[in-house]
Amino acid sequence: MATEMPVAGRLAWWGTAFLRGLASPDAYVDAVLADDAAHVFAGPEGPGSLLEATAGLRRAGATALGAAFPAPGDPHGLGGPPAFSTAATDAGEAVVALGVPTEPGIGWVPVRVGRAIEWSSYDARRRMPPDLGEADRTLRRALLEAANELARLDVARWRPEVADALHDLRAGDPVTAPAGVPHRAADLARRALHLGEVVDLALDSEGAAVSAGEIAARRAVLVPLGAAARHALTAACSPDGWPDA
Repeated sequence: MATEMPVAGRLAWWGTAFLRGLASPDAYVDAVLADDAAHVFAGPEGPGSLLEATAGLRRAGATALGAAFPAPGDPHGLGGPPAFSTAATDAGEAVVALGVPTEPGIGWVPVRVGRAIEWSSYDARRRMPPDLGEADRTLRRALLEAANELARLDVARWRPEVADALHDLRAGDPVTAPAGVPHRAADLARRALHLGEVVDLALDSEGAAVSAGEIAARRAVLVPLGAAARHALTAACSPDGWPDA
């Protein structure tokens, strides 16, 4: 089961490394683009490049970038205002500039257009920094609870690959992180991405469910695990929540 870092996570990790002098401009651009054809940033003076947009953040005082992966009813990692939170929730991801001394700050939201990404800028309020350690503990607890409950619901009968993946904490492809990202953050991102894929797979099919009650019981287990995975990925991609090196 292949996992891929969402674009907001790539931008947060590599943009932070670039702003802190730990990644060259070429390495930054290549890592964020990955397999995309182009990234275009909307602005008052017309569309700009990734480096031009990041230079604008630096002039505004940004020292790092953090990601958020919100869902309807769960704006975790965002501080508002509503226009930014709504756009970020619709996209399922966003980036916030960290260290900007003025209010409002700056947030970016991506929208995929074919093989390109279009980024729009929004006013963004200061957010509560995610806590890496707490997110890790919450994900482990949610995984244990979900695995036990899904075993009771006989997950192995309807999706055996889901049952196997839930019991293997080592599963998930390694993610490539730039200098400055703590090992704990990179490892948490790997597990969060993997479990998010597992939840999506399990929710994508009712499998051998024979009643609406059985489907609802599975969703009641899987949806909280998916939320814990998104919160963990937010913490892993948020330098404002990393422990001091």
